[in-house]
Amino acid sequence: MTTLPTPREALAPETASRHVVVAPGMCSGGSLVFGRIGDWTWEVVSASCRTNVHAARTAEGDPAYLSFYYFHVRGGDVVHPHGLTFGDELRVDSRAFQFGSQSVITLHRLAPAGLELPEGPLDPAEVYEHPHPHCLYAENFNRWIARTTAGSNRGLAQVAPADFTYQDLAPLPNAYSPRSLVGRARATGSFLPADPPGFYEAGLPQTFAYTLDVVRDLNGAGLMYFASYFAVFDTMLLRLWRALGRTDEQFLRRKVTDQKIGYFGNADPGTVFSVTIRRWRSIHSQNVEVADMALRDAATGQLIAVTSIEIDTASSGCA
Repeated sequence: MTTLPTPREALAPETASRHVVVAPGMCSGGSLVFGRIGDWTWEVVSASCRTNVHAARTAEGDPAYLSFYYFHVRGGDVVHPHGLTFGDELRVDSRAFQFGSQSVITLHRLAPAGLELPEGPLDPAEVYEHPHPHCLYAENFNRWIARTTAGSNRGLAQVAPADFTYQDLAPLPNAYSPRSLVGRARATGSFLPADPPGFYEAGLPQTFAYTLDVVRDLNGAGLMYFASYFAVFDTMLLRLWRALGRTDEQFLRRKVTDQKIGYFGNADPGTVFSVTIRRWRSIHSQNVEVADMALRDAATGQLIAVTSIEIDTASSGCA
């Protein structure tokens, strides 16, 4: 993928604008695009907070990691997560916001190149209240973490590096804060209320097992990679679709209009997960359904992550 950033002197330090030509490493029916968005988040935070995110250290000299606590992506009618292909040209605008002394919020807009857009830095009001229908928007809530036990991904502590400089960032308006939403998801194991308004439950909940894949699921620091959570949830969704008699081709044509992931734990090699899926269908449109999933450590029952995936099935031809 070719990325041509706008010159830094033309931008506020917490913003970035780039022209992106989509290459194979960014597009697929899986998690590649989310990994790339996450890379942009690290780049923006590094530049805006004057911190080397890739080599950050705690005051004690231990590695500190800018972990993903919440990832929200909302697809548009032109740019959506699994609708990109080789050679697509995008304008990507990003902006970081102050969100406490140990965390940061970064917003991204992926727009078709040449689309007329407002001048100036990305406005949170656009992202949360007035999204352009053609664009994909991503919201990343990141928190600094560090290991408490060498070689273990359990019991991670929230610790910011000493040089994390966040005070100059504009604060995210309280009305847009995801803290309450993510907190409820952590407490209840779902982003959805018990009976989501406008939806009915389609079938009984199903539970599948998944063993952490050390080839795919760990990053270079030995932690479970944030984008692999997307891949694990998609793997479980594919199993559900197959159980419903849907084809792999239909799965690849799915259109994700909204997805939220809350990251509440990490895992060591050899961990076996249980993933429970509930499927909800809209009472207003037969083409809209939501997959609600909770991923737990099968041995301890610890909640590791939850997701809610809203899908428009019209393009896939699912009944």
